[in-house]
Amino acid sequence: MASKKFILGIFGDEDILLEAVPAIQEKGVKIHDVFTPFPIHGLDTAMGLRESKLHTAGFIFGITGTSIAFGFMTWANTFNWRTNFGGKPFWYVPGYIPITFELTVLMAAAGMVATFLYLCRLAPGVEKHIMDPRQTDDKMVVAVEIDEHSDVASITAALKTAGAEEVNEKLIDNWYRYKIM
Repeated sequence: MASKKFILGIFGDEDILLEAVPAIQEKGVKIHDVFTPFPIHGLDTAMGLRESKLHTAGFIFGITGTSIAFGFMTWANTFNWRTNFGGKPFWYVPGYIPITFELTVLMAAAGMVATFLYLCRLAPGVEKHIMDPRQTDDKMVVAVEIDEHSDVASITAALKTAGAEEVNEKLIDNWYRYKIM
């Protein structure tokens, strides 16, 4: 059973947190993650995270929806069930636009939601890790993963110097059970 140990810096103000993240990283401390009860604009940039590729997934799902709609209507109207509607040609592209648009939007939206849930590991039944119960209420938590080679005193000092209200250690066994040290 693998267990991981973390040092948690608890912050009460988002402005202090935004200034603290780069200051902590400058001291050579690698931040595992930051948990906040609400989105903090600029935090991803401060942590050095890359831009999300969710818009690329949306484009791919949209093109897939467009191809399916246009391909199916072409096949159905020109090869499978040729029906003359008011003298229009069998392959009448302007008549395909509404259904093609609707399936494009449907596939892009559903695909982006599914991709988001997969990337964030938010599937039903997945137990998320609560580092500190106050992270869902009013506190921001900076989690630093430590091992036997980590200098706990310097990490704790870096968090306190950066403005953490309190610093705690937490051991997580097997990523399912929690023990507060």
